[in-house]
Amino acid sequence: MTAPLHEKSAGEATATVDGAPDAPGTPDTGAAGKAIEGRSPWQIAWTRLKRDKLALAGAFIVVFLVLVAIFAPVIVGLLGHPPDEFHEDQIDPLFGTPIGSWGGVSSDFLFGVEPVNGRDVFSRIVYGARISLLVAFLAAVFAVVLGTILGIIAGYFGGWIDAALSRVMDVMLAFPQLLFTIALVSVLPNQLLGLDGSGVRIAALVLVIGFFGWPYVGRIVRGQTLSLRNREYVEAAQSLGAGRLYILRRELLPNLIAPITVYATLMIPTNILTEAALSFLGAGVKPPTASWGQMLSTAITTYESDPLFMVIPGFAIFITVLAFNLFGDGVRDALDPKGSR
Repeated sequence: MTAPLHEKSAGEATATVDGAPDAPGTPDTGAAGKAIEGRSPWQIAWTRLKRDKLALAGAFIVVFLVLVAIFAPVIVGLLGHPPDEFHEDQIDPLFGTPIGSWGGVSSDFLFGVEPVNGRDVFSRIVYGARISLLVAFLAAVFAVVLGTILGIIAGYFGGWIDAALSRVMDVMLAFPQLLFTIALVSVLPNQLLGLDGSGVRIAALVLVIGFFGWPYVGRIVRGQTLSLRNREYVEAAQSLGAGRLYILRRELLPNLIAPITVYATLMIPTNILTEAALSFLGAGVKPPTASWGQMLSTAITTYESDPLFMVIPGFAIFITVLAFNLFGDGVRDALDPKGSR
């Protein structure tokens, strides 16, 4: 009499064949006997980002610039001179140009000196990084926070709320930001809310650049929210009695982090260029506070006799913006599940 089909004989229950594959449905195990673990979306994105050499190079330069801005006093104390200190002995009294070749570059002045007054260009570049990165980062944070809040509200609630906020975004995008900023900065007092001098200008630049930048974030968040609000997990939360605030905070916002992160990394270089342009036009920080755009503006009158004084701040802006763009592109490709990398 044969054994039932669903039962195993004693020999079959204990027999093993070396090298035989596991039965279907059995978890795959490695040499150590551990099951293969799944990876989170952020782990997958990090793996993709590590393969992008240009993005990693951009990230390295960004981290380096941030450290330079943070430790500017230490760096200048070791390698330079105070940024506002004049060195008339380094200037030709007849022509007002730096003594020596290449704009006065030497072991004491790594990037040379400014024409006419002899200030250390290296020190002013290092301290100028503080202004550019501070304004760019704070303006990006302000724009992302405001744009995310208003964009997710417009996309989730719809109706007249969406229509009203969308029209506000359209008006803000059509508004002449540069002219408005120049007009606003020109009438600002020297002291305001406990701030004075360049502090007032920095606060104004952060608020204005961030305020005119939030509609871009708002549009992206609104569009993503419109595509997410009818997903199954949102409807399931609604059927279980979850409130609107809970759905916005726990169901929608976590799924918006990726596009928000991508746009924030791409917004920072734009803010750097905007701050440099405003400083170039005289609407940035007040002298003698160091600023890359302000140095370019000063170099216009001396570029023929001292071209290096224009090249150095321009190259600093170029490298900074390029590094942020490379890093931002890499983050976008890493977080895009449909990417080719």
